[in-house]
Amino acid sequence: MKAIVLRAGVTVGLIAGAILAAIVISRAGMGSRDTANSGAATLTIRIAEHQQPRIDALNKAIPRIEKQLGVIIEVVEYPAPEKDYLSKLLTELGAGNAPDLFTANFDSDVPDMVSAGYLAPITAEVKAWDGYRQLFDVAKKLSTSADGQIYALDSMLLVQQLYYRRDLLDKAGISTAQPTSWKDLLDRAREIKAKTGKYALLLPAGISWGPGAFNEGFALFVPGSKTPQIANDDGSLNLNGEGVRDIFRLYKTLIDEDLMPIQPLLGPEPWMIPKYTMFPAGDLMVTTCGTWCYIYDWGKGSRNPVPEVTKNVGTWAVPGMDGGASVTISGSSPWAVNAKSAHLDVAKKVLLALCSVDAMVDYAGLIGNIPARKDAADNKDFQALTELVPVLENVQNGTFLRSAPGYSVVSEGVARATEALLRRQTDAAGAQAILVKYVNDLLGDNAVR
Repeated sequence: MKAIVLRAGVTVGLIAGAILAAIVISRAGMGSRDTANSGAATLTIRIAEHQQPRIDALNKAIPRIEKQLGVIIEVVEYPAPEKDYLSKLLTELGAGNAPDLFTANFDSDVPDMVSAGYLAPITAEVKAWDGYRQLFDVAKKLSTSADGQIYALDSMLLVQQLYYRRDLLDKAGISTAQPTSWKDLLDRAREIKAKTGKYALLLPAGISWGPGAFNEGFALFVPGSKTPQIANDDGSLNLNGEGVRDIFRLYKTLIDEDLMPIQPLLGPEPWMIPKYTMFPAGDLMVTTCGTWCYIYDWGKGSRNPVPEVTKNVGTWAVPGMDGGASVTISGSSPWAVNAKSAHLDVAKKVLLALCSVDAMVDYAGLIGNIPARKDAADNKDFQALTELVPVLENVQNGTFLRSAPGYSVVSEGVARATEALLRRQTDAAGAQAILVKYVNDLLGDNAVR
């Protein structure tokens, strides 16, 4: 993916070429509804969303919010792939014509958007909101920027770990006990390959995977490495650390020993074959993923489900290099208000309404992420999501990575570095050099320490 820098280090991918125009989704009876017949205009708030399950969840929440706030909400559909969504969003933000409300793909995208002046601060409104005290502490920390302000609110949480085919490992006589270290994980992967002939472990990687190469793969191993945080207290990025090189070495071992499927990762939609075909078929035994996989990837929302998914698919926390294990928590598409919105006050009220328990549960049911509010546990519709209820109870036990300006560049750099590993063009030290050079070229030599 070719990166283009937009003010303050904001990167976007594949902006060149045609990008699908936004489509305003018309819900039954919406029309323009600017009350031409009544003679009084009703305020319209435009919300950007992408991916059909997310759009469906938003449309479920909209009637309640319109009734509560007396507004009209238009949903603007953006391209589904995360990198294309972010590209279009940043382009429209830069041009001053983006919708009033939107989400960042990941918390790591927020600092750059703040530096570019795209996000309206919402600190006062969030802290005065009656839902603030119900937010998990980790959600509050993830939503708070280095300057102490809140610019994007995490209503949903990504809880990520390793997912494995318990049924197939049991059948092959392979232990399903929690791996205790990276060596133990690799030894387990080697045993899987030797006994079953199947691919053992998938870590998202490569340019085509976009931000997921970092957020759904590399980042999960950072807390247990010798470099447990990438963002330093002064805002610089710790990418020269030994831990970063060790993570690349883990990738290289999986690639060199043919433990991980490579060819699908070099295609245009690299997640499709491994996640949606190979894992359900038993041709891939372990993969990184989040709670959404129990619903959207392999459960009731899947086109290719794993039978009795919560019984046959188990989870491991990501082991540390030399011991310990962690479940990684990150924000799932935090809501933000366009700093140039003509209706800032109302847009902020809509944002908070989108962070109600009911709206969070709408999203949880369709995309499988975890509500960021403790009181979601009491919601009867959430209680019916039996795949997710146990995870909500353990959210506070997870770990997370601090963000800093330039994190989106790090994400792109990791994608490029792992692409070189996939193509066997470099070793671990070379991959680290690719990452550092890419970040320095885009952010300046002082960005990396």
